[in-house]
Amino acid sequence: MQTIENIKRPTKQEQIAAMKSYDALANVLNDLKDNYPEIEIEETREKIRIPINALKLLSQILKETSNGRPVSIVPIATELTTQATAEFLGCSRPHVIKLLEAGDIKFTKVGKHRRVRYEDVVNYKNKMKVEQENLINEIINADEEDGLYDT
Repeated sequence: MQTIENIKRPTKQEQIAAMKSYDALANVLNDLKDNYPEIEIEETREKIRIPINALKLLSQILKETSNGRPVSIVPIATELTTQATAEFLGCSRPHVIKLLEAGDIKFTKVGKHRRVRYEDVVNYKNKMKVEQENLINEIINADEEDGLYDT
């Protein structure tokens, strides 16, 4: 699995090409009626059928690339090691083990090794983000009530 450190930002030329491609693809996607439209590769004249959802995903990739953002695709069913999970969450591997053993994140064992579904890690991360936002709002509200925070 590719790590965040290996992903490079798109070059200016890639951004410009992505922007032109995104605009063209976005306009075409609105008019498509077929769930498996046929596209032609101009260079080879080869025609291929692509699921509409794959074209929509390509459109999102082009949009992000045109904005200079690197893109990585991870299949939802991907299983991560505890080290990869720690890197994704930005914490230590021992902390991840504690989260797994406490039942905060679901996991399976393959032999002696723990495996965590990517989807479960993303769900945990999103849940923690919501909890953090709620706590920040509680602190702000308490400070406002005590007159410590100017609105």
